[in-house]
Amino acid sequence: MKIYQALVGGQWKVSSSERFLPSYNPYNQEEWAQIPLLTNEEISEAVECAHRSFKEWKNMSGLDRATLLHRLSDLIEEHADYLAEIESTDNGKVIRETKNQILFTARNYRYFAGYADKLLGEAIPLDNRELLDYTIMEPIGVVALITAWNSPLPLLANKLAPALATGNTVVIKPSEHASISTLEFARLIEKAGFPAGVVNVVTGDGKAGDALIRHPLVGKVSFTGGTQTAQVISRAVSEKLIPITLELGGKSPNIIFEDADIDEAVIGAVAGIFGASGQTCIAGSRLLVQRSILEIVKQALVEKTNKIKLGNPLDSETEMGPVANINQFNKIIGMIEEAKNQGAILLCGGKSSENSNLKGFYIEPTIFYTENPKVNIACEEVFGPVLTILPFDSVEEAIHLANDSVYGLAAGIWTRDIKKAHRLAQQIEAGTVWINTYRTSQVGTPFGGIKQSGFGRERSWHTLYEYTHMKNIMVNLSDNKRDPFSMQTK
Repeated sequence: MKIYQALVGGQWKVSSSERFLPSYNPYNQEEWAQIPLLTNEEISEAVECAHRSFKEWKNMSGLDRATLLHRLSDLIEEHADYLAEIESTDNGKVIRETKNQILFTARNYRYFAGYADKLLGEAIPLDNRELLDYTIMEPIGVVALITAWNSPLPLLANKLAPALATGNTVVIKPSEHASISTLEFARLIEKAGFPAGVVNVVTGDGKAGDALIRHPLVGKVSFTGGTQTAQVISRAVSEKLIPITLELGGKSPNIIFEDADIDEAVIGAVAGIFGASGQTCIAGSRLLVQRSILEIVKQALVEKTNKIKLGNPLDSETEMGPVANINQFNKIIGMIEEAKNQGAILLCGGKSSENSNLKGFYIEPTIFYTENPKVNIACEEVFGPVLTILPFDSVEEAIHLANDSVYGLAAGIWTRDIKKAHRLAQQIEAGTVWINTYRTSQVGTPFGGIKQSGFGRERSWHTLYEYTHMKNIMVNLSDNKRDPFSMQTK
């Protein structure tokens, strides 16, 4: 059992309430750590520390900020194995994925380190040639970063890297279901030499997050998580009229056409839904298959899915781990039973693992088939290892099914016809469209959704605008004295 402390103003502290939240290992359901349950006053203290540190951090040269971000990247890579083990222990994701994600995290900080000294404005030509006009990018101030439990460190990097590169100070609130890796990461922030108060990490439940976003000194909120929580945050933030970035869920369509490479598409479909036990916002949970190849694809999917190896997330041979917590486990099992009752046909899986050696929150990789796109399993986000197959006959029907969703985060297209692929990609309502690949991430590509999948973009240089104000500066170069209250110009 390890008892953790929060990082506030460069100091590690437990809550004055002496209250803690337990952290359970989803592999064995055992409590393995505790995090402090901070009070509203302690949340406020963290924001105030960030506010006091803002002037120093804002005025630090971009080169110096970049140097610290590069140093942080080095430390992440040096501690990648340890951070990956912590992440897998805290949320059940297999070590082969968390290790790659930690390295991706380091790459993210390096990417934005490169922009820290390149925050360019522009000169704007005006009709009046005696006026000089230009813009500069300025940091917002204190930014609240709230992350989800499925990929704490990569999700944090999407927000923290650009926030720091552009000169903001931050208060981080990780999910109460997976806070440990973020607290361990904060020690690397210290070790890298960031000034005290620039990065603060507070812990607690939803009340802590609510206190954070409502603080009057918070100038922006960036949130990754569920739609209902996002709606609460949006209402609170709207009262303050401050900017917000929302990276939410999805019910992403993965479309296989009859002219696709079937073997490649099946691999992509399985990886797109069962990677991370389906606990990813971009999961390809709606598989749209052209009817002429439907039976071939169904058979291949079931055969491959039944071979997925469940086990200890820390074992490099394990292909799928447990879901992250008991609440998510119960939700997924409930949705599976509901799907059966609504007439969806179960092709494989459908229950918690019966292997007596697996005592954690394990759910078999599950596939349903239905021709009714309105059953809940086909239109609601499960956030678990559950795939729903829907048939289509024509390109037009595929587009209709793909867009018939309140979500718009990601989509996949599998076809050898590159012209058709490009035409479809432009018609599909999603922030990301993959062609002949799925769930592939690169730091330099903008990521985010539309509709109920959120708004704003993470990763890529576009994110710099999410964490800055654009200031316009106009200079009069003329020697003429212009008196607006006089009809004459001297």
